[in-house]
Amino acid sequence: MDYQRYLELLDRDCARLRETALRDLGAAVPSCPGWTAAHVLLHVGEVFLHKAEAMRGGAWPHPWPPEPEPAHPAGYFDRGLSELRAQLTSRGPEEPTITWYDPDRTVAFWGRRMAQETVIHRVDAELAAGEPIAPIPDDLALDGIDEVLVTFLAYTSMRWPEELGESLKGADGRTVSVGAGGRRWLVRLAPSGVEAAEIGAVEVGEGDVERASVFGRPQDVLLWLWGRGDGGALSFSGDPALVERLRALLKGATQ
Repeated sequence: MDYQRYLELLDRDCARLRETALRDLGAAVPSCPGWTAAHVLLHVGEVFLHKAEAMRGGAWPHPWPPEPEPAHPAGYFDRGLSELRAQLTSRGPEEPTITWYDPDRTVAFWGRRMAQETVIHRVDAELAAGEPIAPIPDDLALDGIDEVLVTFLAYTSMRWPEELGESLKGADGRTVSVGAGGRRWLVRLAPSGVEAAEIGAVEVGEGDVERASVFGRPQDVLLWLWGRGDGGALSFSGDPALVERLRALLKGATQ
């Protein structure tokens, strides 16, 4: 996706998140047990501030988080967005910066990551308010599917395998196919780590035939991968236990 497109969608989803959360700050968030709408605003604001400070200083900020915490979560959220946007718009997308993902240490990584972070938490705010989920554009949803499978799950399994615990140790090398919007990803779950790639980007060997599959609209697949949906709108085939292992691994990779 184009870098400016990420910034455009970041602004749009921030406005929707803020507006929706403020309807009832005490509303429980069903997708995040123990959280209220206020927690969503505070969390996203803190994430924004953390990434802005990391880009500004070229290192992970310490100590963290900033003190004292603002009394009003909307003000904290606004401050975070303002500082994040200042960093994302004053630097070129190819400018080097610190990230946790070794293959991409540029500002563009944070433009993408923060757009994806925001749309998921925008959905949390909508779920808390009991409102219909505003459509997620297909380009953002498909990009998000790729990010969560490749950047989060596969990379985490190799870089920090301890985060995935027994779910990774119990994997047996079988594969799950994830499809949406005319695109398909093959995800191999093995004790040595997860391999995930969009079909067409890599050669598929005889041993790569999927043993389970998940298919649906881009928005529905993205939300299911992030634990924001029960999969009722998706089509599943193959071994259900393998699909559940994928979900368990995703939960560990995205905490």
